[in-house]
Amino acid sequence: MLLMEKKTIIVPHDFTPVAENALNHAINTAKRTGAEILLLHVVAKEKAVGEAEEKLKAVVEQHKQEIKITSFIRVGNIFDDIGDFASENHAELIFMGTHGQTGWQHITGSHALKVITHSTVPFIVVQEKPIKETGYDDIVVPLDLNKETKQKLAYVANIATYFKSRVHVITPDESDEFLRHQVKANIQFAVRFFHERGIDVTTKVVPTSGFDKEVVKHAVSLDADLIAIMNLNRNNMLGVITANHEQYILTNDAQIPTLIVNPVAGKYGSSVLFS
Repeated sequence: MLLMEKKTIIVPHDFTPVAENALNHAINTAKRTGAEILLLHVVAKEKAVGEAEEKLKAVVEQHKQEIKITSFIRVGNIFDDIGDFASENHAELIFMGTHGQTGWQHITGSHALKVITHSTVPFIVVQEKPIKETGYDDIVVPLDLNKETKQKLAYVANIATYFKSRVHVITPDESDEFLRHQVKANIQFAVRFFHERGIDVTTKVVPTSGFDKEVVKHAVSLDADLIAIMNLNRNNMLGVITANHEQYILTNDAQIPTLIVNPVAGKYGSSVLFS
């Protein structure tokens, strides 16, 4: 990707507290990266546009002293329009709130993954936990044996650079000797990758069984601010993060926000926002 002068963050907003929390996360990030925020509300029918415009105007007014925010209304559905809008505006990151088991057009579990899968742009999915003033101090990075899993390292490294974060790599233990060697090689690659960029990194190996729960447990023990995963919502031969695991992490009980990256063509992927 070419470096663009204007950096853009998208925030879908449905006028709920969790959407407002996602906006606060976006504002904190935008201030550090020099990005502008585009606020998006999707309505099902044209007749709902007027009321939504007034509500969006109030949200923008509330934050206008902090940062530039521009609001937009789309008539359609969230599954198509969030991704389309982000693509049209060359966005680098989308902050989206999720409500657990109920909420705006049911953005939970598989529905959240459906929204994410329809976009080429990475998401940070937040629940009710507010962002600290210092932002994302500690980021947990699960590494499995799926070849795409390294792609998220560039995103994590760039976020960590802006927030001066510590990165904590966690990998599943493997009984098979060949797979164990692969795990060790992945850990070494990740450590070198982060060290070359001046980022503090720790590593931990945990049981393969219940890996998603081990990831969240480790994040809780560290009081982590972000968990970074890949959206591998398809055939998954060697990776232990599957759609169910992704949903578990996205809606984890500790309410730790999740950076979720869709695999792209190329070795590690790229990010305009954090280039």
